Amino acid sequence: MTDTPPIDVPHPRAIRSFVRRAGRTTTGQARAFEALGPQFILPWQPAPLDMEAAFGRAAPSVLEIGFGMGEATAHIAALMPQTNFLCCEVHEPGVGALLKRIGEQGLANIRIVAHDAVEVLDQMLVPAQLDGIHIFFPDPWHKKRHHKRRLIQPPLVSRLAGRLKPGGYLHCATDWEPYARQMLDVLGAEPALANTAPAPGFAPRPHYRPLTKFENRGLRLGHGVWDLVFARRAPA
Repeated sequence: MTDTPPIDVPHPRAIRSFVRRAGRTTTGQARAFEALGPQFILPWQPAPLDMEAAFGRAAPSVLEIGFGMGEATAHIAALMPQTNFLCCEVHEPGVGALLKRIGEQGLANIRIVAHDAVEVLDQMLVPAQLDGIHIFFPDPWHKKRHHKRRLIQPPLVSRLAGRLKPGGYLHCATDWEPYARQMLDVLGAEPALANTAPAPGFAPRPHYRPLTKFENRGLRLGHGVWDLVFARRAPA
């Protein structure tokens, strides 16, 4: 037995991809906001985003939901310069930190929307627009009574799948095993998605996802990390 909730647990009435966190923007992050924000932060708009105009080129596009302080995001963007990364995060110090990394590393293939990713998904993106979606280490909401707040739930997964092109991928990662097993159940129940990994269903860490400092520390303590990579099925 595990404490994994059933896959039909309903979401709260309004799905949100984030929880407001306290934090202080550093001087360096504030400077990055001023210098780089106008170029790399896209305004929220309740209308479809012209991805080619936003990035100044036509290229494969990946949505990242909740990038934290941007360490993994910057690493992946540097590793995959031919891919556009549309990144959603509402935590202001995190946005500032990623802008700072963009400047330090000379990255040109990131755009940030500092807004709830669920609303971005619903109103700024259109069906079959994305080549990939990254959701790394979302809040696991450990207590059983809070499981309904977890991001990876059937209604959202259905919408994520709908924004992927056929063959596009959804990559989730977590360091909380009960949540990993719930993710596996929820993603496996979505008919538009197919697991890319054999049984038991967890994927090897893809080459592009780095080991963060937090993750390395956890691995040294014997904590696991679970990656799940599902692909959008071709229409019947």
